[in-house]
Amino acid sequence: MTLIGAVVVLAAGTYALRACGPVLRERVRLPRRAEEAMTLAAVLLLAALVGTAALTEAGGFAGWARPAGVLVGGVLAWRKVPFAVVVLAAAATAALLRLAGVP
Repeated sequence: MTLIGAVVVLAAGTYALRACGPVLRERVRLPRRAEEAMTLAAVLLLAALVGTAALTEAGGFAGWARPAGVLVGGVLAWRKVPFAVVVLAAAATAALLRLAGVP
């Protein structure tokens, strides 16, 4: 019973927090510098996630094939290549390097 209560409380809290955005959007104005800082923070958080996922596996270095695949995907995405091609090229790069014996 405690578990069900906890789930209900967390669900209600999550719904309340998500509803605050649209409700308070017109009432609360952030300074321009704060908005810019939040945009920069989102970009940095995404970069940290990509870096961690690309370079580590089980607490150690993932090898050279995965970062090479991420690099190929990043360059293709930067060049505005279609997403499916970016994913396939990144996966193919990592797979071919692993097939060649690169860890």
